[in-house]
Amino acid sequence: MPVAIPRSIDEACAALDADHDAVLVAGGTDLMVGVNAGRQPLTSVITLDRVDALREWHREGDDLVLGAGLTYTDLAAPDLAALVPGLAQAARTVGSPQIRNAGTIGGNLATASPAGDTLPVLAALGADVIVQSLAGRRTVPLGDFCIGPKQTALSPGELIVGARVPVLDGPQEFLKVGTRNAMVISVASAALVADLPGRRIAVGLGSVGPTVLRAPQAEGWVVDHIDWAAGSLPDPRTPGTFGDLVARAARPIDDHRSRASYRRHAVGVMAKRALRRCAS
Repeated sequence: MPVAIPRSIDEACAALDADHDAVLVAGGTDLMVGVNAGRQPLTSVITLDRVDALREWHREGDDLVLGAGLTYTDLAAPDLAALVPGLAQAARTVGSPQIRNAGTIGGNLATASPAGDTLPVLAALGADVIVQSLAGRRTVPLGDFCIGPKQTALSPGELIVGARVPVLDGPQEFLKVGTRNAMVISVASAALVADLPGRRIAVGLGSVGPTVLRAPQAEGWVVDHIDWAAGSLPDPRTPGTFGDLVARAARPIDDHRSRASYRRHAVGVMAKRALRRCAS
């Protein structure tokens, strides 16, 4: 089996252009589950762990550009956690230390599973996905990138090189329900991001739809029920109503991990708790 080991993004794009059927491997934490189960055939591989440029991040004005090769451990590091605390919270819930050292944000995007732990936070932040091929680089809003369960808008020859997110002034929360708090695929998850200067609340929901979801009705309603100057909720009923509106945005299904009714209830409870925590 041929294995390409590029050292730069351009080399990776060239290798993928030469073999569109090659499987890209970064941490391999999702891929190897399929390989070991016999669901994922491998005829050729392009490894990305030697492309140092994918492990970098930098700030561009009010935005943060995150390389696709950043691991969950990288996302939880203090310097990044100070800028995007919601991503750090999500990263800490992923797997074991070994998985967090290997798994990457680019892999989470490429897998496009609605249960991906970073995706609700990226959705709430309004992230853009940066992809590149020999033809050039383009940016795709996350909502247009994840087009279905484990389906993306990547064209042949394109690879994910990073994500762009805003650096916001305000609290962020990520909550997840599973059989335990970590080392588990989420039954349901919710992220809440507050933009205090912009007086805006954004929500991302995982595992309750074919892709990660937003809750626009809840987001629009709650802004008029927050005392933005004090950062408080004058009406104690606000979190409950907000949670109910978030639950309405869910589109869950019954499967072997949970019933749809429980998932819908869970995201409502998590949204209520997240809003309370941000207000406190």
